[in-house]
Amino acid sequence: MRVETWVFGSGTFFFVPLAFVYGLLSGWEAVGFTALLLTGGLAAMVGLYLYLVSLRVDARPEDDARGEVADGAGDLGFFNPRSIWPILVATAAGAVFLGLAVGWWLFFIGCGMLLFASLGLLFEHYTGDFRH
Repeated sequence: MRVETWVFGSGTFFFVPLAFVYGLLSGWEAVGFTALLLTGGLAAMVGLYLYLVSLRVDARPEDDARGEVADGAGDLGFFNPRSIWPILVATAAGAVFLGLAVGWWLFFIGCGMLLFASLGLLFEHYTGDFRH
């Protein structure tokens, strides 16, 4: 996870100085300066989290500079190829976020749709053809 740590951690060294440069050039405009400073802080938090996780997990094939594609071969998990539920969850989540901009009525309808679609995704392997 070294690559991910460097990608996110280096954002700190970009956004924090950029915030001060922006502040100087804009006459310390509060919103932009604060947004860039918080973006640098967020990059630092994600980079630190990924660094701490990389200390606890074993090295992955992606971390080996001399690694081969075959080193990453194997079972990655079970994914249902014919499931409609992920599309319904994404549509419902879109309705929820659109409801924040359009109106509360759409937000609540989207929440109901999201609950229904999430339960369908969770329990799809307990009924029908895919029952275990």
